[in-house]
Amino acid sequence: MRGEVIGVWSETWREIWVKLAKNREYGDGLFSDFYRELVREPQPPEPPPPPTAFTDEGELSLPEDIAARDAYQAAFEVYETERAKYEEAVSGGDSSRKALHDTIKTQITTEEHAVNALESAYSVVASYDDDDFKNKYFQLVEQFLQKYSLRYDLRRPFTLHPTLPGVFAQLFRELKRYTSRDGHLHQLMQDFEDALRDLRVDPSPARIKTTLQKQFNLLEAMGSRCPGVTGNTLGRICDEVGTWPHAKLKDAMKNMYGFASDYPGIRHGGNLAHQLREIEMRDLVAVSVVLAGFAPYLTDQINSETVYRGS
Repeated sequence: MRGEVIGVWSETWREIWVKLAKNREYGDGLFSDFYRELVREPQPPEPPPPPTAFTDEGELSLPEDIAARDAYQAAFEVYETERAKYEEAVSGGDSSRKALHDTIKTQITTEEHAVNALESAYSVVASYDDDDFKNKYFQLVEQFLQKYSLRYDLRRPFTLHPTLPGVFAQLFRELKRYTSRDGHLHQLMQDFEDALRDLRVDPSPARIKTTLQKQFNLLEAMGSRCPGVTGNTLGRICDEVGTWPHAKLKDAMKNMYGFASDYPGIRHGGNLAHQLREIEMRDLVAVSVVLAGFAPYLTDQINSETVYRGS
């Protein structure tokens, strides 16, 4: 489970909301209740401070008072328009159905908004105090997450929690997003991905070594761009980034770099006496995953909160 809800958010209309509204007892009011939950009720603007100066005719005399009055009147007109739309949207029937559909389509635009919307909607479902109905909503969302292989586990009573595959997939998306903004890093990322794809045709030890070399090159280039770093080798970069929570983690990354330098054919000629066996696919899987996991320590351009929660 690794995809994001926002990528298939439009599908929630027919997969979740419409199916819930088929309930004979609650269906008529569901669209308006969901709309109230997902859309903030319009609030009137704050009136301006009382004016302090008037003309002999009783009109405002100070430019700032006039400007404040005009701004308030304009804001109040907007409020009245939005208030009328809101009242129509919660009136029930087709108006509520259309308003909710439009809201889902146009106003839920980020992963955070989408997750919050699903969780907030549960409070509406729970307000009916019907265990079967609550379970129906839970099952619909759970089926939706599974159908589209999304990056969350659903836990009772109703909260969405990121999965480890989802976190890792998001980490790689963030890496791609970061490297795409830098021509040199973009090319190194492309080299790494091309080498990885080539293993499908020829998973030989030589190609596995090449793939790992490309990934080490990418991490080295990323680390060299980290603020305060002057070194141009991954070992020196690890000493300079200043991001490690414990020296042993830094040592682990340096040991990975030491492996690449010492194992014959990855970065250098290496030391054949230290090779315990020929490199194979298990090493490619294990080492590449571990290296990707170290990426947030080697750059300040990856938002770890985004990696955990989704973009």
